Amino acid sequence: MISFDFTDPFILTFLLLLVCMLIAMIRVLLGPTTPDRVVGLDTINTLVIAAMIIYGAAFDEVIYIDVAIVYALLSFITTLFIAKYLEGGKL
Repeated sequence: MISFDFTDPFILTFLLLLVCMLIAMIRVLLGPTTPDRVVGLDTINTLVIAAMIIYGAAFDEVIYIDVAIVYALLSFITTLFIAKYLEGGKL
C-alpha cells in the first residue's frame, strides 16, 4: 500500500493542481458560451501538463516530462484549431 506524506511539497502541489482542475471543470460544464468552455478545457490541459511535470520530478521519472512536452505541443495545436473553427474559418 502506498502511503502519502502530506507535508511533501510535491504532494501538496499536486493536490492544489487537482483543486484547480476541479474549478476549471466547473467552468467547462457551466460556461455560458463556447469560448468559455474552450478556455476552461485549455486550462485543464495546462494543469495536466504541470501535474505530469510535478509527478516526473517527484518520482525521478524523466519519461513523464518528455510526455508532458509532447502533450503541450498537441494541446497548443488543438487550441489553435478550435479557435480557428470558432472564428468561422475553414480548417
